Amino acid sequence: MSKRSEKMPIPVKRALIKLGGDIRNARRRRRIQIRMLAERASITRATLHKIEKGDPGVAMGIYATVLFVLGMLDRLAEMADPVHDQIGLALEEEMLPQRIRYSKGGGNRLGDRP
Repeated sequence: MSKRSEKMPIPVKRALIKLGGDIRNARRRRRIQIRMLAERASITRATLHKIEKGDPGVAMGIYATVLFVLGMLDRLAEMADPVHDQIGLALEEEMLPQRIRYSKGGGNRLGDRP
């Protein structure tokens, strides 16, 4: 692996290795040869081998292109979707006001004009 991967947190390395293995399995389930997938993604076979090993030196755009060719790009697009961000949603909920107060002038009620 490269120097880049040496500085990478272990959970990130594991996630990339899993992603690479999942891509490899998806290719094999679809009965697509390495040569064919590489050609369809406009990459070399060597780059595809790196992807299937979870190499962090391969650009994210190349991973995305391979997922597109495999018909799996939609899941990548939803990965960081705020709807699935449980921590972010919990933090946002903590910041919601406990009570909502109206001003004495009554100008902030629903249906009233500010």
